[in-house]
Amino acid sequence: MSDCGDGTRIGEMSTGRQERRTGTRDTIDKLLEERQQLVVKFCKLAGAQPLDKGEEDDFDQLLQRFCELLVDYSAFAHFEIYERIINGRERRTGVIEVAREVYPRIAEATEAAVEFNDRYDANDHRLDLHALGDDLNSLGEELAIRAEMEDRIIAALLGS
Repeated sequence: MSDCGDGTRIGEMSTGRQERRTGTRDTIDKLLEERQQLVVKFCKLAGAQPLDKGEEDDFDQLLQRFCELLVDYSAFAHFEIYERIINGRERRTGVIEVAREVYPRIAEATEAAVEFNDRYDANDHRLDLHALGDDLNSLGEELAIRAEMEDRIIAALLGS
């Protein structure tokens, strides 16, 4: 194995690069899995997908679980992907350029998710479901835009 002059061997460099790529892929896979779970719950809440046995008995629990997934998904994406880019730990200029372009729109979608959660997370207040349909429509639009923007970052991360 050749030495790079700083004590690092070339084989070690490619192993480290491979580990980072595997870590990136694992992070992306987890993000996409969380997004899929969120979409399934969203469709159930919006009535586009039938409720599972027992879910029809407790719509409030379904809404609560959706809010939990919404917050988890938003936080995971922020802390595992965007924060890495924002804090300068991402070195690939293509990824940085895409992130700069799409992050403001992702931040807007995140704010919409936080507002939805604040309104419909029943842990600390009584639910008022009168505007739920309209709020789900608005949130759905925001989540679709967010997914589109995330997919652009994912493509850059994967070098597609």
